[in-house]
Amino acid sequence: MKKYYFTSESVTEGHPDKLCDYISDSILDECLKQDKDSRVAVETFASKNKITIAGQITTNAQIDVEKIARDTIKEVGYNDDKTGMDYRTCTVDVNITKQSPDIAMGVDIGGAGDQGIMFGYASNETENYMPFAIDMAHKLAKRLTEVRKNGTLPYLKPDGKTQVTVEYDEDKPKRIETILISNQHSEEISLDKMKQDIIENVICKVVPKEYLDENTKIYVNPTGRFVIGGPLGDTGLTGRKIIVDTYGGYSRNGGGAFSGKDASKVDRSATYMLRHIAKNIVANGLADKCEIQVSYAIGMEEPLSIYIDTFGTGKKTDEELINLIKEKFDLTPRGMIEYLDLKKPIYRQTTNYGHFGKENSSWERIITL
Repeated sequence: MKKYYFTSESVTEGHPDKLCDYISDSILDECLKQDKDSRVAVETFASKNKITIAGQITTNAQIDVEKIARDTIKEVGYNDDKTGMDYRTCTVDVNITKQSPDIAMGVDIGGAGDQGIMFGYASNETENYMPFAIDMAHKLAKRLTEVRKNGTLPYLKPDGKTQVTVEYDEDKPKRIETILISNQHSEEISLDKMKQDIIENVICKVVPKEYLDENTKIYVNPTGRFVIGGPLGDTGLTGRKIIVDTYGGYSRNGGGAFSGKDASKVDRSATYMLRHIAKNIVANGLADKCEIQVSYAIGMEEPLSIYIDTFGTGKKTDEELINLIKEKFDLTPRGMIEYLDLKKPIYRQTTNYGHFGKENSSWERIITL
């Protein structure tokens, strides 16, 4: 297609689902700080002034799950009963057991912690090899949190979403067609004032001018009001934002989410590894964009299959690229964990604004193939 439109969305750290992801990853990191071999699979559920945490943890770490949850809620900014979530008064229910010995039996010998399919993707349309629309949506969402926390726009509340529609011409981003921002706010602020402030302090600070023109449409809180938000307006759940976490819909997604899972879960480790490989195939000039899939069986070390698609942009055949992957990379769970150094408490930094495209992540480093 010569011209087409593609849309991606992101959310702020105060979105109910992201609040849950952040709590789950905070629990994971605290376990790994004390015991790098911790096995963690934790889910969080948020509703009106109540947090429910459940899952399986096998660790030598001594952690206070309730305190971690309250500290995380405070950090995000839920400190007011009027928002339906207050870190000081909310109820925190915890129901955590140990990892099933049936699963541990396969993981202990280096096998995958579950069956499943995982995907990795990269494109050369941005400097960080992410698709343009999701990259812009993440930057806008992150900026919304920054101006709330630094007092630039003190009437903003933690819950927010962004959405960016990009016009492509000859498969390259040409301009931004639409920017949509919805952010929870104090009752006293007017919509006109809020829209003006967000355009000036968020959009104009983030979006390169060359992608905006007189036909770009900007919508801020299109319903006209977003006072009731957070877990009061919509329940939250760990793992419900996997499109936001990955590539904004540009690439296919695997079957599992990331947050709250240690790296023995290939849902997380293999997806990170495939992003690393896809990014390096593009960064080394072997393709303009690249998608890779692998599949695993529980308890087995080697992947059952490897698939690659360079969408007609590859400088080598798919077979040659797969052989290169097999030659250069160890795709066993143990191999991926060691190569990417995934037993460190690094997961809180991945939770918000996408797991990919952040330079300080081991899976984002560029190597020579």
